[in-house]
Amino acid sequence: MSGRPRAAVLGAGSWGTTVARILADAGTPVTLWARRPEVARGIRARRRNPEYFADVPLPDLVDATDDAAAALSGAALVFLAVPSQTLRANLAGWVGHVDRDATLVSLMKGVELGSGRRMTEVIREVTGVRADRVAVLSGPNLAPEIMDGQPTATVIACADEDRATALQEAVTTPYFRAYTNDDVIGVELGGAVKNVIALAYGVACAMRLGDNLRATLITRGLAETARLGVALGADPLTFAGLAGLGDLVGTCSSPMSRNRTFGEHLGRGGSLEDAQRATRQTAEGVKSCLAIRDLARAHGVEMPITEQIERVCHEGVDPRAALTTLMSRKPKPE
Repeated sequence: MSGRPRAAVLGAGSWGTTVARILADAGTPVTLWARRPEVARGIRARRRNPEYFADVPLPDLVDATDDAAAALSGAALVFLAVPSQTLRANLAGWVGHVDRDATLVSLMKGVELGSGRRMTEVIREVTGVRADRVAVLSGPNLAPEIMDGQPTATVIACADEDRATALQEAVTTPYFRAYTNDDVIGVELGGAVKNVIALAYGVACAMRLGDNLRATLITRGLAETARLGVALGADPLTFAGLAGLGDLVGTCSSPMSRNRTFGEHLGRGGSLEDAQRATRQTAEGVKSCLAIRDLARAHGVEMPITEQIERVCHEGVDPRAALTTLMSRKPKPE
């Protein structure tokens, strides 16, 4: 058995399963919690998640259970990988089983509807833990590539440098390189807003718009992400790194991206319901665009791409009309 501290990953979707594999490959024993008992049984019996990456074997250091208390028992590192809008309710049922000094790590890339809270803020509110016990992992980390063993890098942000370093050691493998950062706000916002920009990028792809516009969406999308981040106290340099530009480029440019794919369905004239049925996975940007828009308005930050994506997703505005609105905005200095 590894001498590493034990980890728990709560959420056996594609990203939770991928992080469980990364941890095990790094020598960190991990228990993966699955909501459905049959998924946990499949992992234990066949070393594969029957729902995600069913053809990829999981290392022996990965255990699985449908009992959250059992997964959390003795876990020094707790990775949370549930849909953003379900975090508060799920965590309220789990908090009593979290070890007193465990590090809580957000793998989610969203902003809570209604409250406008980032996921680390939700974690702190529900658990009552200090800020230095909460971390976030984010970067250009497309799960299918990682499960294929293809190399990538990520960022682990935490106010406590020692905890960040411990997490870095727990996930570092020959194919997964982790950097540390103390800018939790910037790293977290970069991961949340890039999903909204990727929706816009997918719309542009479906409309067969050119590389000029696609580059414009990435660049101006990064600009509005940084504006919001700075207003909330983030370091602007964070957005030039892996959790900012890196994640944004990866999510926009890859056909494997859920949010880009969702946007493509919208760009072809599909409804929100049509796109949801076709993708069959959570596209975090669809719900988060509402919360991000409200957060921007509350802080007096202009986010025109986010505003238009919210209108397309939730107000039934035609994507072409949204593009016309963007292109007809009053000229201003960059």
